[in-house]
Amino acid sequence: MTKCIVVILFSFALFSCKGRHSADGGERRSVRVEKATAVGYIDRDFAGMATADDAVNLAFKISGQVLSVDVAKGDFVNKGQLLSQLDPRDVELQVAADLSQYERARAQEERMKRLLSHEAVSQQEYESAYASFVQARSTYENSQSLLSDTKLRAPFAGVVERTYVDTYQRVQSGQTILRLVNPRSTTVEFTMPEKSLSLLADSTTRYYVVFDNFPKEQFTARLDTYAKTASDASGFPVALKISKAESEKYGISPGMTCRVTLRAVDNSPQGVAVPLSAIYAPSEGGSYVWVVRADDTVERRAVVLGDIFGQGMVSVISGVGVGEKVVVAGVYHLKNGQRVKIINQ
Repeated sequence: MTKCIVVILFSFALFSCKGRHSADGGERRSVRVEKATAVGYIDRDFAGMATADDAVNLAFKISGQVLSVDVAKGDFVNKGQLLSQLDPRDVELQVAADLSQYERARAQEERMKRLLSHEAVSQQEYESAYASFVQARSTYENSQSLLSDTKLRAPFAGVVERTYVDTYQRVQSGQTILRLVNPRSTTVEFTMPEKSLSLLADSTTRYYVVFDNFPKEQFTARLDTYAKTASDASGFPVALKISKAESEKYGISPGMTCRVTLRAVDNSPQGVAVPLSAIYAPSEGGSYVWVVRADDTVERRAVVLGDIFGQGMVSVISGVGVGEKVVVAGVYHLKNGQRVKIINQ
C-alpha cells in the first residue's frame, strides 16, 4: 500500500512540473536589466595624482663648510625659519676688511669735497676720490650680502622632504642642501591619450576629481596647464587645480592618488548609453544586446557601438532606443525568444 502511494505522488509531481514548464513556454532564466538612457554627456576617466604646488631644492649661494643643519627629514618649518648655516668666519674677515676700506674711501671723498669747495684741488681729483668711494661702498655692501648668504632660510612654509648634507661637510655654491615641499596640494596631474586632447579645447568639458582616501567626495577642478607635445608614449601631461579651501579641509597632500573624470557633452544625440556588460559578442562576430520585451521574452538586437566612457558604460549609436530594458548579466546564456525573470525589477 505504501509503495503505491509513493508511485502516485511521484507521478503527480512529474505531471505538475511538466505542465508548468509548458505553460511558461520554456525555462525562465533570472536576469538583471538596466534601461537604456540618453547619453547627454560622456565621462572619461583617468588615473591621477596630487603633486606639490611648491617644491624646491635649496642651496647656498657661496661655498663653505656646513656649520649646522638645523632641521631633519619630515620637520615642518615656517617661512623665514633658519634651515642650515655655513661657518661665517672667512666671510666675516672679508666684511671687516671691506668695511675698513670703505671708511677710508669715504673719509677721503669728504676731505676732497671740502678742498674742492676752496679750490684747493681740481675737479678731476675729486671725481677720482668719489669713484674710489663708490667702489669701496659697493664692495662692502656685497660682502655684507655674502654674510647673510651663510644662512639658509625657508622661502615658504613647508615640510623638509630630505636633507643631503651633514654638519662639517664642505659644500660648493649651488650644491643641494635640502628639499622643501608644501604639504598641501591643489594640483592634480595625469596623462591622457592623443585622441582625447580635443576635450581640453572644448569649453563645455567639466573636470572632477575623486581621491582614493575620500571615495565619497567629488572635487570640482579647473584646467590649469597641459602640454601639446609628449616626450614618450605614455601620453600628454595635464594639470588641474582644485580649490585651496577644499584642499586644506581634507588635507590633500602630494602623492595622493585619485580618479580624474572629464565630462563632455555628447555630440551624437541619436545615441543611447548602456552598461558595457550588456554587450553580447558571439564568436561568429558582431555586437548585440538582449532587449526584454513586454511579454518578458528576450530579443537579440544587432547594435552599432560608439565610445566606452565613465564607469563601464558604452554609447550605442543604433539598435536600442531610450527606455528599453537590456539584460546586463548572463548575456551569454540566453536564446532568442526565451522567457526571463527580472530579479531587479
